Amino acid sequence: MAVDGRGLPLSIVLSTGNTADCTMLPAVLDAIRVPRVGTGRPRTRPDGVVADKAYSSRKIRDLLRRRRIKATIPERRDQMANRARRASRGGRPPAFDKTTYKGRNVIERCFAKLKQFRAVATRFDCEDGRVPPRAVVWPEVRLALMP
Repeated sequence: MAVDGRGLPLSIVLSTGNTADCTMLPAVLDAIRVPRVGTGRPRTRPDGVVADKAYSSRKIRDLLRRRRIKATIPERRDQMANRARRASRGGRPPAFDKTTYKGRNVIERCFAKLKQFRAVATRFDCEDGRVPPRAVVWPEVRLALMP
């Protein structure tokens, strides 16, 4: 799920429960369509993405860089240690803005609101208590997009 700065969902992509968070990021970004006031194509590229440490990988950062999307993603400890171990060959750390990152709670609040709906939270829509094999669940892709 991707939400705007006010916590309103911009795109929701459902996947199987055993799919990793970070693999769903391109699909979530591709599903964003924000209509413009008046005429024109809908907006499909956010100015920035605020995500947690699960999205701190070179592949994701490269994807966002190619799409010209500013990333505010904290770096994992193991990545910092690997960079320090390589000394000057490790490169410089990615930019991280703590003030911008404080806005990531917007996506958590959006998920909390959605989970107030009993069908979403407990999956009572499944027959006789079993989850069908083709069932989809809410992915844990949680992105707060900067306006």
